[in-house]
Amino acid sequence: MPLTHGTHPCFPRAPGDVKTHTSYLTFTTKKRQEIIDITDDVEACRAAAGITEGFVLVSAMHISASVFVNDHEPGLWQDILDWLDTRIAPWSPEDYRHNSGTGEDNAAAHLRSLTVGHEVMVPVTRGRLDFGPWQRVFYGEWDGKRAKRVVLKAMGV
Repeated sequence: MPLTHGTHPCFPRAPGDVKTHTSYLTFTTKKRQEIIDITDDVEACRAAAGITEGFVLVSAMHISASVFVNDHEPGLWQDILDWLDTRIAPWSPEDYRHNSGTGEDNAAAHLRSLTVGHEVMVPVTRGRLDFGPWQRVFYGEWDGKRAKRVVLKAMGV
């Protein structure tokens, strides 16, 4: 017997019942590198969609920025910035082929984005963002002082 929507726990509703909402955030940071807590914006997108079960996709729309989940603790933020600058992708424009002849000096920002990642999926369970202890969503800017966007897309029931 085929499974149909509404008759099995894996198919609780018809496909037309899926709700979505899309929001955009724009950041123009004062510093070249910054970490910004955007958890409240993610929750606002979930609430606007009216979902109680599903996901919120959070994605940086630029190749020199990141989105990640971690602890809201300024000492950790400085540790992340120091780790990226001293061990992962030091800001030394002359050391990167990307910067040679392009007029760019931001190869390190591209590598930082690649290392940290550009998007996360946040689960929604029983009408709440389903985090572990201390978890929050952050925007990481690695080559700031210009407008960049993040897309938030909630989907669920």
